[in-house]
Amino acid sequence: MSHRTIISPSELNELMRTHPDLVVLDARFNLDDESWGDRAFAESRIPGALRADLARELAGPIIEGRTGRRPFPSPEEFETTVRTWGITPESQVVVYDADRGLMAASRVWIMLRWLGHDDVAVLDGGWPAWIYAGLDLESGDPHTPAASDSFTAHLRPALLAEVDEVDIARTQLPTRVFDSRGAEGYHGQGKYYDPVRGHIKGAGLADRAETMNSDGTFRSPEELRAHYSSLIGTNDSSDVIFYCGSGVTAAQNMLAMGIAGLPGARMYVGSWSEWILDPAREVET
Repeated sequence: MSHRTIISPSELNELMRTHPDLVVLDARFNLDDESWGDRAFAESRIPGALRADLARELAGPIIEGRTGRRPFPSPEEFETTVRTWGITPESQVVVYDADRGLMAASRVWIMLRWLGHDDVAVLDGGWPAWIYAGLDLESGDPHTPAASDSFTAHLRPALLAEVDEVDIARTQLPTRVFDSRGAEGYHGQGKYYDPVRGHIKGAGLADRAETMNSDGTFRSPEELRAHYSSLIGTNDSSDVIFYCGSGVTAAQNMLAMGIAGLPGARMYVGSWSEWILDPAREVET
């Protein structure tokens, strides 16, 4: 049985014994200390895990005045990265990070689906859940997988929305564009990594933290369906576009929609950090 949204620590632990094509990726990352994830990985990790760093493997070069802070790499570049991880069409991929999927693990999930690989899941509860379960750890030098020569990207551009599409959708009612940051960031308050505060004019608020239980696991599919129904109203799920600050945490809403069985939502990767590059694009607080 393949896992395509989330997976529990006990399920992953079982796969580590039984699945010959399992690939585990460690995507821990800290925006304020970008080398922290590498240090944490060297100190302790899930056995057999490989490093998937947001700054190195999961983002392409920033083009001044054109891209946000975390653009996707080109499909060709990311295909090469996926092959270096040893991923094949038969691989079950599991991704974890330090904080419940709120950071880069969900981004890996959407990026692999963007390349056409469906058998990818995020560890529910993340690294803390694995530690709490008392499961095995390793440290020191990681193993080096044999590179895959059988993985070929089958791009799904329909998973993503471009800035012009967002500009059209934001004016339509019911609301179709949603900001995945918390209420504080949405209203231009708190810590910011960008020079302009606020949100895309016309966008609603879909705080990604509302997808989680207090223990850091995702809410049930039924609860998530009710949550999104309260946000999107009469819109079909395929009408919805999520963004965030730089195209990372919006992926958590994409994943949660998948858990809820609501297909078709799109992610605006450029997000706020790209939107504000053109002063003609409308913002509000």
